[in-house]
Amino acid sequence: MPANSAVYYDSDQARRPLLSEMRNLWDYRDLVRLLVRRDLTVRYKRSTLGVWWTLLNPLLTTLILWMVFGNFFRFETPGVPFIVYLLSGILLVTFFSQSVIASGSAIVNNAGILSKVFVPPEVFSFSAAVAAAVNFVISLIPLVILQLANGLGIPWTVVLIPIPVLSLLALGAGVGLLVASAAVFFFDVLDLTAVLLQLLSYLTPTFYPITIVPDRFLWVIYLNPLYSYLVVFRGFMYEGAFAPGWNFAYMVGSALAALLVGIYVFSRSWRNLIAVL
Repeated sequence: MPANSAVYYDSDQARRPLLSEMRNLWDYRDLVRLLVRRDLTVRYKRSTLGVWWTLLNPLLTTLILWMVFGNFFRFETPGVPFIVYLLSGILLVTFFSQSVIASGSAIVNNAGILSKVFVPPEVFSFSAAVAAAVNFVISLIPLVILQLANGLGIPWTVVLIPIPVLSLLALGAGVGLLVASAAVFFFDVLDLTAVLLQLLSYLTPTFYPITIVPDRFLWVIYLNPLYSYLVVFRGFMYEGAFAPGWNFAYMVGSALAALLVGIYVFSRSWRNLIAVL
């Protein structure tokens, strides 16, 4: 190629939903790694404890809820210490919430870059979700310590933890892409999403056993996709058991559906997103 030749980006080039996004993520994989590293370091840049907050934040939240629900309300979780039950739920719900919010706000937060330099915008959303997954993996350390301290041990099924983690990453990234597509036009969508995520967390048995839920309301809990993710995760993490088949089917199905729909909607609207930015 001649030295004075230039490469131009054709904004009218057709994109094939899913295939184009997967190719972009692979082609820009070095940028994804850089953005993940940036998200992990910048987040705690001004904090004295730095990345240690990744461990302390869920622990402090767990301690407060344990004092309230484990001592005052005296929730019982047969076969597992309440604090282990509680922390496992908080970690998973926090992972999902962080991945959706971070992925959903990534386009707006990086508007200055996207309006000046061509970078596939999905790279920013995906890297934000991956950064949340890395935070989640780091946060598993105190959970492992609590399991050992309480005599639960670490079952062999822990090697299967990547299954619910990757599924939840797909769910968070897919929902995040939907939020990102709307947040560019209506910034209030991010605040509304945060409220809905909080409601979803209350409908997930993180700090209460499902046995206290009246039978007539169980369908609401079962309909919540996070319930199936949590049941599978707890089964692998400390129960050493496999969740019922319908939980696995719901988990994988919701992850694929959210990711495909999120990518499709984002792929169809990405030109408008750049124009607004």
